[in-house]
Amino acid sequence: MDTKARRRLPIGLQTFRELREEHCYYVDKTGFIARLLDEGKHYFLSRPRRFGKSLFLDTLKELFEGNEALFTGLYIHNRWDWTLRHPVVRLDFGAGHFGESGYVHTNAMAQLAAAGQENGVTVEHETAPERFRDLLRALHAKTGRRVVVLVDEYDKPILDALDSPDVARANRDYLRGLYSTIKSSDAHVRFTFLTGVSKFAKVSVFSGLNNLTDITLDRRYSAICGYTERDLDTVFGPELPGLDQRRIRDWYNGYNWRGEERVYNPFDILLLFDKREFGCYWFESATPRFLIDTLFQRRVSTLSLDGMLTSSELLSSFDVEAIATEALLFQTGYLTIKDVRDRNGVLRYRLGYPNREVRQSLNECLLRRLVEDATQQTANSDRLYDLMVANDFARMEALIQAFFASIPYEWYTNNAIADYEGYYASVFYSYFAASGFDVTVEDSSNRGRADMAVRFRGNVYVFEFKVVEQATEGAALAQLKQRRYADKYRAAGDPIHLIGVEFSKETRNVTAFDVERV
Repeated sequence: MDTKARRRLPIGLQTFRELREEHCYYVDKTGFIARLLDEGKHYFLSRPRRFGKSLFLDTLKELFEGNEALFTGLYIHNRWDWTLRHPVVRLDFGAGHFGESGYVHTNAMAQLAAAGQENGVTVEHETAPERFRDLLRALHAKTGRRVVVLVDEYDKPILDALDSPDVARANRDYLRGLYSTIKSSDAHVRFTFLTGVSKFAKVSVFSGLNNLTDITLDRRYSAICGYTERDLDTVFGPELPGLDQRRIRDWYNGYNWRGEERVYNPFDILLLFDKREFGCYWFESATPRFLIDTLFQRRVSTLSLDGMLTSSELLSSFDVEAIATEALLFQTGYLTIKDVRDRNGVLRYRLGYPNREVRQSLNECLLRRLVEDATQQTANSDRLYDLMVANDFARMEALIQAFFASIPYEWYTNNAIADYEGYYASVFYSYFAASGFDVTVEDSSNRGRADMAVRFRGNVYVFEFKVVEQATEGAALAQLKQRRYADKYRAAGDPIHLIGVEFSKETRNVTAFDVERV
């Protein structure tokens, strides 16, 4: 662990100059920049919000503008020709809300005019593509150097309008025309880098800019944003005393884009070091309303989220008319890549929650939407924890019955969801996951799969769920015993509790909660 003096935490800073001049902590990402410059010209990167994309773009800006002093001691300092300075045009769609028709045009035209003024050139065309084209040509002519184009949050005008599909489509088509200018002006462009949260299909947004190199899932750039374990030990070493690194890893590590190592969300880490306590900082910084609405509309089971199998095509299947569930969850950062499987040259990705923060918070959001009583939900989570500590299964059954009774009747209308074990298992899983328990779904052994397992304070709780007619049948506990699901846990010597839970189709609630310790 590094014991050097503590520095200022760069919380909320997105400008490379301020970060360096104020002597803040900085994880050197310029090695990635050197590779990008050696290997290509036009790049695209998708990463979730608050992952350091804007800071990376600002680092590129300062580099191409030749501000050498800011790079002293960094990887690229002695590998860059500081006599070469390039004009930089940076478009940032992060400010403002683009849900209103026509605002994307107003915003883009204003940004292009401002870029011209900052560089001492005048561009007056009434369409954004023509104004953009003239700006690039004029800057090249004035400086004798080709222009660097940086676009931050390229997709926000589309994402802001997803609730209004007509506006979203209009914004998408507008941006397609704007971005196509980069390719048609290639003779005037030195380097291009576009970033955003989503990865829209090239045919929808980048059909006119089809020479972009997408590094989103390039394993060489998996850590281009975010902090690695080594970064915490070295750069942030002075902040670690007094904090349990295993807990830090459990709470905030786990993001992966096919790289050899997983990374931490910078926003979480900086706030943890500042507040010195664990919290759901990243999740609470924005409410994923569209995501929650989509999961409910599609009736996506929470059981399917942790371990979801998908392809690279589905991970990129994101457009106004068709947003794949896998793509939505992955690109927004609520799921990440757990492992990659090669099936005769076809890659398959297994997705899962990156860490405790996301697993707990997302399931809490889903439950809140289900019962619409956040106060009672919090109280129930606290009560469940106490009952698990005491192994008070009778009161646990009553608590869970009260929870299912609180789900509005309207949730069951016009569908047969109450007939399916998957629905009850999904709600059960979210109930425990939202309370912070270590939950495994469909935990497999050589005799089959238990529906759910929970490990807590040296105890193992193995659940099986059954939907029955009115009478209690005891089938759930019988299956746990018959298939000997407890065997895989015996080696550790921990107490094992088999819990068979049965639900009635008619009452839509727990009718049996049979427990046996083995």
